[in-house]
Amino acid sequence: MNEELKIRWAETGDVAPIVRVINLAFRAAESFFIERDRISAETLQPMLEKGNFLLAEYADGLAGCVLVELRGKRAYFGLLAVDPGRQHRGVGRRLIAESENYARASGCRAMDIRIVNLRAELPPFYRRLGYVETGTAPFPAEIKSKLPCHFVLLSKPLT
Repeated sequence: MNEELKIRWAETGDVAPIVRVINLAFRAAESFFIERDRISAETLQPMLEKGNFLLAEYADGLAGCVLVELRGKRAYFGLLAVDPGRQHRGVGRRLIAESENYARASGCRAMDIRIVNLRAELPPFYRRLGYVETGTAPFPAEIKSKLPCHFVLLSKPLT
């Protein structure tokens, strides 16, 4: 069965499904170093004022999402999340491609992301998509981590 994946921008009524998918995906990938939900409706709301979420949906519901922010000539994507039951089907790659296309069409020259250094599977994935490491940033002190960690910053030219 080949379901059609639809991509669209989030609307106000999408907050609960976005929170659910992000927490499911990040719990599955990050529970070895973080013991809490990644996001709540209250923390998501301000993000919708700075950017918006692209949603990937099948007929039966939300499969994944990604936050996209335009920042002048640069864009940022974060909180890329795919429902664990829908992973390894190209949903994440499709969301990244759509994010990059949107940023490019909006006049951005580069896309920036940040990943947690403990997620060893992520650097090779993003390198294959053209991202290169550009630096590091501290992990937020208010988020309790079971292991020392920091962010790795990556960027990709869009021109």
